[in-house]
Amino acid sequence: MEEIQKWRTALQSPDVAERAAAAESLCHAGPDAAPAVLELVQACADDETVAEWATAALEELGAPPTESLEPLTKLASDSKSPVAYWAVTLLGRLGPAAIGSEKVLAALLHDSPDAAVQERAAWALGEIGAKSAATLAALNRASQSTSPRLARLAKASLEQIQK
Repeated sequence: MEEIQKWRTALQSPDVAERAAAAESLCHAGPDAAPAVLELVQACADDETVAEWATAALEELGAPPTESLEPLTKLASDSKSPVAYWAVTLLGRLGPAAIGSEKVLAALLHDSPDAAVQERAAWALGEIGAKSAATLAALNRASQSTSPRLARLAKASLEQIQK
């Protein structure tokens, strides 16, 4: 755990090489890197090498700790697309524990300027089992999208929710 904290701190360094090394180390830590989830999400919008390692670490992480729900919900609306994308992805991985993020995810489904974030929000809403009227309306609108992928993901989430 001490090493994880050291790497979390290093991700804030002004030195790109130090940030990249920290992200790489966290990637190799696998699920043990979970305490660094917020730093890794933010690092996805960093220098290319840092972002690649941070993304690789997040891909190996699995579901984040439940105490990261509120900060991840805030990061889901970040103006940097990679940060928003990964925050939404991790909320979806939390499953029903992330029901508190439903309103933000439904808003992203409709308002995000980034297609990948919209698509991920559609997927995440199905994973968390969001059933509010506003969410179902947002998913129904998205299921009629001209984007085939978004429409497919929204339909799949609606089916998953209605099971």
